[in-house]
Amino acid sequence: MQVAVRDLKAQLSRFLSLAQAGESIEVTSHNRLIARIVGVPTETAEELREPIAQGALSWSKRKPELQPPLELAANGTPVSQMVLENRD
Repeated sequence: MQVAVRDLKAQLSRFLSLAQAGESIEVTSHNRLIARIVGVPTETAEELREPIAQGALSWSKRKPELQPPLELAANGTPVSQMVLENRD
């Protein structure tokens, strides 16, 4: 949903409620996107609230699609050795 700055100022509480309910609010100025408001759901785990608020994490409201687990070889090169070899 897009909203102009003047409309956002006039109805701030309404738009913040929509954001908290999961709506993404795009703020425009002179028809140009200048900001995005995304709510932090109240049921979010406390340790995730700050990264979500900072925009470091987001959630599409869908279940994550997990990849099948990898099988590790017992006699392969250790990851620590690979990291050391690639540091140049």
